[in-house]
Amino acid sequence: MLNTLIETREEVKNDLKSRRKEQKDLIVYNDDVNTFDFVIDCLISICRHDKLQAEQCTLLVHYKGKCSVKRGPFNELEALCVALLDKGLSATIE
Repeated sequence: MLNTLIETREEVKNDLKSRRKEQKDLIVYNDDVNTFDFVIDCLISICRHDKLQAEQCTLLVHYKGKCSVKRGPFNELEALCVALLDKGLSATIE
């Protein structure tokens, strides 16, 4: 019984580790407030996009309503999402 408990505990730990490493998307949504240039500047400074990538993402946000601007583990995207929200952009992690 003790071995079963230890194995179950290890399985739970491994499951939690793999969930933390799951790839998520940082999504930016369109709004009627922020300008193209402002969104581009935010993507460059916060998400470390180059100018072309930031421009392309901004166009997708405008015309499609949203764009995945970064992909990675949740713990790496969380700070970026908070920074974008602090700048007044609409962003989530999915």
